[in-house]
Amino acid sequence: MEMDDGKNVFKIFVGYDSREDIAYQVCRHSILKRASIPVEVIPIKQQDLRTAGLYWRERGSTESTEFSFTRFLTPYLSNFQGWAMFVDCDFLYLADIKELTDLIDDKYAIMCVHHDYTPKENTKMDGVVQTAYPRKNWSSMVIYNCAHPKNKILTPDLVSSQTGAFLHRFMWLNDNEIGSVPFVWNFLVGHNEVDRSDPQTLPKAIHYTSGGPWFESWKDCEFALEWISEMEEYKREEMAK
Repeated sequence: MEMDDGKNVFKIFVGYDSREDIAYQVCRHSILKRASIPVEVIPIKQQDLRTAGLYWRERGSTESTEFSFTRFLTPYLSNFQGWAMFVDCDFLYLADIKELTDLIDDKYAIMCVHHDYTPKENTKMDGVVQTAYPRKNWSSMVIYNCAHPKNKILTPDLVSSQTGAFLHRFMWLNDNEIGSVPFVWNFLVGHNEVDRSDPQTLPKAIHYTSGGPWFESWKDCEFALEWISEMEEYKREEMAK
């Protein structure tokens, strides 16, 4: 596996939403504190991309976050070199990211968790309507083979103009170009379950896909205590600086 830009640093682009700054900060903290390999965590901020002329699509009614589509610029932002990752901000990492990069196989264009997921709720986050579609949540954490020829189409022009279905369902790829990683790397709160007798089901990355403890209405959700503990540690470290 070659890292982005040929350097020995694994770039992780995290979707940033101005309403959820604390979610981004805690996600970043959870990655960096456990990483045993060089990692750079970079927020994908829609306004910055618009200012730079790299994103100009109008916001649609089904976009629940500011990074609904900007996520697909990950290969472009990596100069179409090496491997890099995109992840939503509503993740909490409980394991070393090296364990995930060890799974990378250069024969794939992308790798992700192949969820078979139909949301139970009609709304998510702070009241945004929940939608169901094929390959839902697959794009919430993706490792991109940025140099793969098929990914070269993910330019600002295409990402700003293509349909949500085309992008979120990875319709520029053949099925055999989409590698799979274990579900514990995108463990959906309220959907995936832990089997206490099977260590292989213990989450390595918790995804608060319907809403996390930073929202008042989700403060008592499953795995809330893990997130709150990480958040408190992050805040203590910030205060100590």
